[in-house]
Amino acid sequence: MQRARIIKSTGSWYMAELTNGTVVACRVKGKFRQKNIRSTNPVAVGDWVGIDGAEGEWVINTIEERSNYIVRKSVNLSHESHIIASNLDLAIVVATMKDPVTFPAFIDRFCTAAEIFHIPVAVVFNKIDLLNEEERALLDNFMDVYKTLGYESVACSSVTNEGISDVERLLKNKVSLFSGHSGVGKSSLINCIDSGLDLRTGVVSSAHRTGQHTTTFAEMHKLSIGGYIVDTPGIRGFGMIDVTKEELAGYFPEMRKLLPECKFYNCMHMNEPGCAVKKALQEGLIAPTRYNSYVGMYENNNEETFRT
Repeated sequence: MQRARIIKSTGSWYMAELTNGTVVACRVKGKFRQKNIRSTNPVAVGDWVGIDGAEGEWVINTIEERSNYIVRKSVNLSHESHIIASNLDLAIVVATMKDPVTFPAFIDRFCTAAEIFHIPVAVVFNKIDLLNEEERALLDNFMDVYKTLGYESVACSSVTNEGISDVERLLKNKVSLFSGHSGVGKSSLINCIDSGLDLRTGVVSSAHRTGQHTTTFAEMHKLSIGGYIVDTPGIRGFGMIDVTKEELAGYFPEMRKLLPECKFYNCMHMNEPGCAVKKALQEGLIAPTRYNSYVGMYENNNEETFRT
């Protein structure tokens, strides 16, 4: 049996890279379960597996324990999840201020999901060549919110190459996930960083100003600068799992440090007296966009977002 890393999933077949760099097609043998994770995909991009090449057909026999993984709620089975990728060094959410607009709630949901699964986060704002002076100033202020939280945040353009070196610095020698809405330019950015990959790119729908999907399945690409990048299908929504309403604030870094100061140990930071989080919000120490994202996640108490 040989050790390999899954670099592409197409549903029933997988592409795996052996430790010598050879890439082979393989399929799953039997059913896999990892620590009671109920998922629609038993094997995910980034998984280390053991494969055999009996009779010229490679078969996945074992899956190594994952150091981490990031999931979203399956759109088909409400009680199951879909593992986007595993064994990541960094999760990057690619966002745009326009064409299409990425709303703060989506960015915050992504950051919170990565916090839950103990994956470092970076926020990359693409298409800054489309911004006027006023919009650029607004973006700088928005980026400061995430930098203050400890999330690396960079601005770039795959058209003018501005900020591309900052993105390369994030990616170099790491296994990084690229995610975000369709149309934010994930594939274009990757092509800009490594032109040898030549990923297919799309255009933004003029009717709805939203992206058109160009990536169908998650795929891991080896970068010439060192490391790998996992390109994922554009996500319109990001449903989290494995967190209760009571736990949610603990995954917002700016709230987490204030929780011991709340008057009530079970404070939900909504309308309770003596709430340190609400006090910090009023004093400008917590960004209103971040608090609004928290409220939105808290109030959306359904199976698409929270564990029951």
